[in-house]
Amino acid sequence: MTTTTLAVLVPLLPFLGAAAGLLLGRTAPGYVRPLAVLPSLTSLVLAVLVAVRQGGGQAINAATELTPTGSVPIELALHIDGFAALVAVLVGVVASCVQIYSTGYLRDDPRYPSYAALVSLFTSAMLLVVYSGDLIVLLVGWEVMGICSYFLVGHYWETPEARAASIKAFLVTKLGDVPFLIGLFALGTDAGSFRITTVLGTVASGGLHHPTLIALLLLAGVAGKSALFPLHTWLPDAMAGPTPVSALIHAATMVAAGIYFVARLLPVFQASSAAMVVLAVMAAVTMAGSALAALAQDDIKRVLAYSTIGQLGYMAGALAVGDRGAAVFHLLSHGAFKALLFLAAGVIIHASGTNSLAVMSRMTGLRSRVPDAYWTMTVALLALAAIPPFSGFFSKEAVLGAAEHVATGHTEHAPGSAGWIVLVAGLVTAVLTAAYATRLWLLTFHGRGVEAPDHGKEPRSMTAVLWVLAVPSLAFGLAYGPLPDWFDGRDLTPVLTTSVLGTGLALVGGIITYGAWRHTTALAPRIPLGAVAAHPDADAGVVEAEAIASHAPAFGDVAYAADPADPGRLLLGPLHRHAAVGFHLDAVYNVLFVRPVQAGAALVRFLDREVVDTYVRGAAALPRLLGAAVRRAQTGNVQTYVSALLAGTVVLVVAALLVATGA
Repeated sequence: MTTTTLAVLVPLLPFLGAAAGLLLGRTAPGYVRPLAVLPSLTSLVLAVLVAVRQGGGQAINAATELTPTGSVPIELALHIDGFAALVAVLVGVVASCVQIYSTGYLRDDPRYPSYAALVSLFTSAMLLVVYSGDLIVLLVGWEVMGICSYFLVGHYWETPEARAASIKAFLVTKLGDVPFLIGLFALGTDAGSFRITTVLGTVASGGLHHPTLIALLLLAGVAGKSALFPLHTWLPDAMAGPTPVSALIHAATMVAAGIYFVARLLPVFQASSAAMVVLAVMAAVTMAGSALAALAQDDIKRVLAYSTIGQLGYMAGALAVGDRGAAVFHLLSHGAFKALLFLAAGVIIHASGTNSLAVMSRMTGLRSRVPDAYWTMTVALLALAAIPPFSGFFSKEAVLGAAEHVATGHTEHAPGSAGWIVLVAGLVTAVLTAAYATRLWLLTFHGRGVEAPDHGKEPRSMTAVLWVLAVPSLAFGLAYGPLPDWFDGRDLTPVLTTSVLGTGLALVGGIITYGAWRHTTALAPRIPLGAVAAHPDADAGVVEAEAIASHAPAFGDVAYAADPADPGRLLLGPLHRHAAVGFHLDAVYNVLFVRPVQAGAALVRFLDREVVDTYVRGAAALPRLLGAAVRRAQTGNVQTYVSALLAGTVVLVVAALLVATGA
């Protein structure tokens, strides 16, 4: 079988699995789980074969014209280089782990068939984005992911949080997609084709007429899809969906799509220095702001959500300094440890019955209840904090090293100002990342208070995938040596200066947080937790849905009480309350966009009801009144009718005489 055929099957198999799962979900429920897991696993195997055959060498290109469209053709094209081959493997690994994990996590969920089918469709759409060689075909996968995210985030539609989060995710991403679509059309018009190879050739020859405008339009869509400032606010709220969905969205699909798109078309953005500086500023604000917000969150999944935003900021920063190798290296590394963090969080939520770190910090013995989650999450948090030799250290240092090279003038892939912006923000974020990672670990696994509830062992399907993902979280960073052969050939070896500085700052952040935790724990009185709900027979999805809906049924009013031993409060001080709500960006959007739209809608409704409807009602009332007047004349008296006829005749005769006389 040819490599092209294998590549076509990679996104096709999950799509067929999704279609079959939806058709057989009710009539043959026993086939739902195999149809969810097997296509993803097969697609992973095929993606690995494609990667092996591609081997980091010449890109695989194939195309056939999809339909004649006039001047700019649309083609069903493949463009598989080293970046695409490895990212497809990442998508396959994470999607397969999520599908296997979900068989245990949502084993009693009545909506599991539709959930599994949507996850498969989500996976297929992302693989289409990765392998596509035509921008319009890529756009199809891009938009299908947005639709799938709407349904998956709103899986627990009974809760108002899930309904609001799904609508918000859809609208915010679509807000960015409008300029993104315009930018794609402008790019295709300038290049005379939507083929990626043709577009890159046009850029290389200087054929783009409006590079800055096109780059900024495309960045708007990337900001929405990859949750970069200022369109990142949908991602923390998307935690209202099931935890496996969070792992899929945050690790390998949706948010990775925007970063991958910029990496694939990086020369388009490098054609405009202004666009690179704008991207650097977006990355810097995203990094630092999300790290501060993560340090103030109480929900374990929201901490991880803001963490994802921060790591996306690092990837965008690498792109802003013109190093797509470092960006995709961090994307691959982050995909492994972030999927592990979310799936481990799902196990912890099942064991504790809550998402709240304040509640977990009042439990003791939680780490002995979930040893698999404890050890694997520890590995993932060390990778997140970029502590050597874990994978996050190598990929994050590749980003900082690239920024240092641009800032100091050793390379000229981007403006020097972009290098300094990314470098300074990256170092500040390194301290904050280690701080919130340490805080999460301490509050989750080192609480003091009542004994954690014992629900028995979690399903093996949930715990086994944690160890699978722990391997790349620990060892993938060592791939910095051979990876350049798959990318642009640029060296990814950690730079001594940024390695020492970045690791030192990370250790400082962790030590300060630990010291703050010891201080607050010693001084703060322990508030009793009260009754802790146990769900020995419930599946994790039900527990999470209850936790999302409200902590109160399980834990009473104390679930809303802040933990006085939370080191985040001490570290952030008066900034804590602002960071906890994302620095009020949602409130700003509410004033700038939501309220004006609501006011406009109210005005339209008023005009429709009071003005337009008035004319419509008047047009109907006039014939009705005339009909009533005519009806009154219909008395049924023959003498009246004859008299009226004679009178009318006389009037007509007189009128005729007057006219004749006048003539």
